[in-house]
Amino acid sequence: MREVSFIRQYIIHPPGSCLASFGNTRVICTASIEMEVPSFLKGSGKGWISAEYGMLPGSTGGGRKRRSIGKPDGRATEIQRLIGRALRAAVHTERLGEVTILLDCDVLQADGGTRTAAISGAWVALHDALSRLAETQGRPGAAYYLKGQVAAVSVGIVDGEYICDLDYAHDSRADVDMNVVKRDEHLVEVQGTGEQGVFSRNQLSTLLDLADEGITVIYAAQRDALGI
Repeated sequence: MREVSFIRQYIIHPPGSCLASFGNTRVICTASIEMEVPSFLKGSGKGWISAEYGMLPGSTGGGRKRRSIGKPDGRATEIQRLIGRALRAAVHTERLGEVTILLDCDVLQADGGTRTAAISGAWVALHDALSRLAETQGRPGAAYYLKGQVAAVSVGIVDGEYICDLDYAHDSRADVDMNVVKRDEHLVEVQGTGEQGVFSRNQLSTLLDLADEGITVIYAAQRDALGI
C-alpha cells in the first residue's frame, strides 16, 4: 500500500474536516451540520447524511483547467452517491434528530483512489462533526450516533500481480479493478470490474482478502488521527 494519513481539523470553520492522503492522492473532506432534513424526512425525527464530490482545477495531469458550472458530471454524481451510501451505513440516523450532515469531498491532487480516500477521510470528518453535535444535544459523544468505523480501499490485478491501493499508473492498466467499502468487519459496497477481461471466483476472494488487509491499515490510521 501507499502511505495513508489523515490530518484532522485541516480547515478551521466546519465542525469536522480532514485532509486524507493516499500516496500522492489528496482529498479535503469537510462535514457541515444543517438543522434541517430533506422534505421526505420532515416530521420523521430522523436525520440524513449527504455527500458532494468534485475535482478541483489542476487536480489531474490531464487538464481540467476550469470548473463545469451547471453541467452534470456523471462520474462525480456516481461517486458522491457512493460516499453518501457509505457514510449513512456508519450512522444511526434515527439518533440524529432532524439534522443533516453534509460531507464535501474535494480532490486537491489525483493519483488514483480518489473515491476511497474521500470515503475514508469523510468518516474522520464525520466523527468530529458528530462530536460537536453531541455537545449541542447533550449526548455522550460521537459513539452515540455511530454504528461503526467506515473505510474504503481499491484493489486490483495488474500485470498478473495483486495490488492494494492502486495509484493511477496501476489503475490505468489494471486487468481487474475493484473498490471495497467496509464498516468494521462488514461489507458496505463492492464495485468490481474486469477492465481487460474476466476474473474468477477465486480471484475475487483473493482481492477481498487483500482489501481486508488494506482496510485494517486505514482503520488504524483513522483511529490514530482521532486519538481513539
